Amino acid sequence: MPRFAANLTLMFTEWAFLDRFDAAAEAGFTAVEFLFPYEHPPEAIADRLRRNSLQQALFNLPPGDWAAGERGLAALPDRAGDVRRGVATALRYAQHTGVKRLHLMAGVAERGDPAAAAAYRDAVAFAGEQLGQHGIDLLLEPINRRSVPGYFLDDFGYAAELITRLGLPNVKLQFDLFHRQILHGDATMALRQLLPMIGHVQIASVPSRHEPDGEELNYPFLFDELDRLGYDGFVGCEYNPRAGTLAGLGWFAPYARRPS
Repeated sequence: MPRFAANLTLMFTEWAFLDRFDAAAEAGFTAVEFLFPYEHPPEAIADRLRRNSLQQALFNLPPGDWAAGERGLAALPDRAGDVRRGVATALRYAQHTGVKRLHLMAGVAERGDPAAAAAYRDAVAFAGEQLGQHGIDLLLEPINRRSVPGYFLDDFGYAAELITRLGLPNVKLQFDLFHRQILHGDATMALRQLLPMIGHVQIASVPSRHEPDGEELNYPFLFDELDRLGYDGFVGCEYNPRAGTLAGLGWFAPYARRPS
């Protein structure tokens, strides 16, 4: 059975951020993920994880100035110093939360630009080597340009080729089924082919990015497929609830942690 992680950036937004940990645990989740923890002290996040017996599945390295539209720095040739400082910051949060997977966002840049491609390759190599020293996986996530216009890493094949070429055992693919379906389709065959390099899976309906209970993808089949393939990582619930978070958790009821 998949191990589901509630995405606290998108789910449980009826609560203040730190209170979302409590709400997720009460709803039956055993793990959480989110985009960024950096507005809160790492000790406060660690306390919420500990008292709710939650695992931290994933978060992103610092993305630059999010409010100004930056969506990562790795492919920006003049931001290598910021990437390096971001790795140090993320490691401090990882030490407190026990997270074993961090996502490096590529940023808005043209993949055909040799300088951007070189910057991205170097950033991935640096971050992968640094995180590997701490037993942490670095994840690369292809993101469709409808959701993030101009995003550099918008191709699963490109990501897989880079991971293979670098040959770092802790650099893995973040397989978001929402982005996969929009970018390429053929989600099941891609899971089968890419499973050895997949370090994290995320879900949402397509095209609306709501609960995984309808629209284009047959999620009960895909959940069973993950089991058939022997995937033992987390499945992040990175979706926008149609209405209230709790009202939309009918799909999750068969997988929820039962009160002891």
